[in-house]
Amino acid sequence: MNQPTPAIVAQGAVRRLPRWVLVLFCAAYVLPGFIGRAPWKSADLSAFGVMTEMARGSSPWLTPTIGGLTPEVDALLPYWLGAWAMQLAPSWLATEVAARLPFMGMLVLTLMAVWYATYYLARSPQAQPVAFAFGGEAHPTDYARAIADGALLVFMACLGLAQLVHETTPALAQLCCTALLLYATAALPYRPWTPGLFASLGLIGLTLSGGPTMAVLLGLGSALIYLLARPQTQEPQGQRKLRATGMLALTLASAALASWLDLWHWRIQLNSTDENHWRNLGRLLLWFTWPCGPLALWTLWRWRRQWLQPRLSGLHVLLPLWFVLVAVLTTLITPAADRSLLLSLPALAALAAFALPTLQRSLSALIDWFTLIFFSGCALVIWVVWLSMQTGIPAQPARNVARLAPGFVHQFSWPLLALALGASVIWILLVRWRVGRHRAALWKTAVLPAGGAVLCWLLLMSLWLPLLDYARSYKPMVALTKSVTGSHPNCVAMQGLRRSQVAAFEVHAGYQMQTLGTDNTCQWLIVAAPGLSAGMQDKAITTWQLRARVGHPADRDEKLFVYQRQSTDNAAETR
Repeated sequence: MNQPTPAIVAQGAVRRLPRWVLVLFCAAYVLPGFIGRAPWKSADLSAFGVMTEMARGSSPWLTPTIGGLTPEVDALLPYWLGAWAMQLAPSWLATEVAARLPFMGMLVLTLMAVWYATYYLARSPQAQPVAFAFGGEAHPTDYARAIADGALLVFMACLGLAQLVHETTPALAQLCCTALLLYATAALPYRPWTPGLFASLGLIGLTLSGGPTMAVLLGLGSALIYLLARPQTQEPQGQRKLRATGMLALTLASAALASWLDLWHWRIQLNSTDENHWRNLGRLLLWFTWPCGPLALWTLWRWRRQWLQPRLSGLHVLLPLWFVLVAVLTTLITPAADRSLLLSLPALAALAAFALPTLQRSLSALIDWFTLIFFSGCALVIWVVWLSMQTGIPAQPARNVARLAPGFVHQFSWPLLALALGASVIWILLVRWRVGRHRAALWKTAVLPAGGAVLCWLLLMSLWLPLLDYARSYKPMVALTKSVTGSHPNCVAMQGLRRSQVAAFEVHAGYQMQTLGTDNTCQWLIVAAPGLSAGMQDKAITTWQLRARVGHPADRDEKLFVYQRQSTDNAAETR
């Protein structure tokens, strides 16, 4: 006998995950990484530099720049939000913390959108579990809530999510807007006004965050899937057409806004003959989306009878599948593969959640054991390296740190140690709970992956935070440069510097960076390796004198040359 759906779920399996546990998970994931660290290279620092210049009034708001250079991503909204936050923040709040506040809010909004999008997708009649002959099957609302809990846990467990969503870059804004659009379309049959509001925020926000093409593709596809799919509720056909038309109108409005602000830019980069490129993309697709990717593939297989039909019936599969396909296609043809693939994770999490009621006990146990071994091993490595830096026992990890980050001096912090100890104890209690007799909860398979990801991220942002700050920020290199130029030069000319390097000198040293030119009167010049360009070498012989070669202690590729303008007498002697 063919079952109408592959989900066979009893009411006892949809027990509610305590809200305080879910909130604790989210807080432990959101706060570390936004608080207590310096801006990291390179995208995080570049975006922060753009916001800083806009907040100071030295950069136009419609055409942002950093040291006269345009940003890597042609976005507006993320830079606006960061600059406004810096302008409105009180004087006692650090500027980098103020700039991160809107991005913390966007990450929280993303988590909420993933939960509610999956909740409304699970409310779909085609997503409901099998009805039992004598009753006892899961209630639709309880079932949808359990599926949504699982989606949020799986979303936080994604390995590629942690760093990118804790940076003040357009990537997080794009992720938030994509999740809002997914929620708006999923809730369209159930809510009269909120879907339109959040669809507007998602489409316009995605357009202003550097993804106008993504906004158009996702908006058009979402409207067509909603219009052609089987009705999810008893809404009249005319009302469904009206809502789909409204979605199409919002999509066209976002496209018109992109044209007005000149946000359409060609970014396609094909590498069809580069085997290493495709091999690296394959690895990225595998580890970046773990564990959502494999679970989403399992969902497509187990629910194939619902979505592989002449008429679109499996909205809970087809809608997130469209979001995933658009993001993966963008990943394959654009240079910023990881940041494009990031936009697939909300929809992948929604797809992965529908695998939970179809997993066999043996497969669920395999996921638990793999997760337990993997994340416990990672946590153990983090603790061992920290103990070695503190005590010298064992000695080899401390030697490795001294070799990879020369000049780094580790400092002990009681608050960070207490945070790491608390997270480790909670992980042990979570593992103890999972190995107990708690087989009924539908979301049980997602608890250990989410807990392990949160644990490792918390340990990295506490025990290893000073080391990561030293290795991933430009503060050490800026300090070495300041020892040559002094603390307050009038202005500093530059040639060949990357945007993140320009931002580092403006943010950490307060330098006024200017592009090297004939009308430049700066006394100091910073040039990226391998030195001055051929066109400036003859001029440099009589104008500039090399004072120092500066590099990043933890990165051999970061090399800069510091020149000082020669006086007239010295220039004459040189000639």
